[in-house]
Amino acid sequence: MEELIYKYFPNLTQEQKSKISRLYPLYAEWNEKINLISRKDVGNFYLRHVLHSLAIAKNINFPQGTTILDVGTGGGFPGIPLAIIFPHSEFTLCDSIAKKILAVSSVAQSLSLNNVTTVNDRVEKIAGRFDFVVSRAVANLAQFLPLVWNRLNTGKIEHLSRGIFYLKGGELNEEMVAGAKRMNIKMENFSKTEISQWFSEPWFEDKSIVFIKR
Repeated sequence: MEELIYKYFPNLTQEQKSKISRLYPLYAEWNEKINLISRKDVGNFYLRHVLHSLAIAKNINFPQGTTILDVGTGGGFPGIPLAIIFPHSEFTLCDSIAKKILAVSSVAQSLSLNNVTTVNDRVEKIAGRFDFVVSRAVANLAQFLPLVWNRLNTGKIEHLSRGIFYLKGGELNEEMVAGAKRMNIKMENFSKTEISQWFSEPWFEDKSIVFIKR
């Protein structure tokens, strides 16, 4: 199960591997209490949740001290796996559903993820700005971008453009065009990367990361 993660991330430390391996029992326990992840997905936990989240780590190496906002984190994805991979970056995981944030907070505490802060609120009400926003398809881009655009710092951090990493499946070109039009953003600020270039499992064939440069 967790060996799937080690296959694609062979340079993890022993501490990181330990935390990755502890994810499944923690989530299995919580999933008995509340529906954090779909029951039909439990057997594919590492593939469809952990590895999918970590596609972002194939796209960027967050610099030390980077601040990242995970919007609509749900069960803690992509924020929790990314916080394990990037222990020197600061993650804020927000969701409007209190019971999910309670579970995510418990998981983060159990794993001693001191770089994770959880917030039970809508993103519009979150104070402060961040270097990056990450999310797993919580809404159409044209609906999502107005909620988060002003939560981002502008410019670059260590030669990397700040912006949004959006994990989503299916055909996204029309959605990207609509998002650009809604926010008056140039299309050259959008880029789409197929996750299948990194991960060979068939489930990733229609999955992409959209990056929107701030």
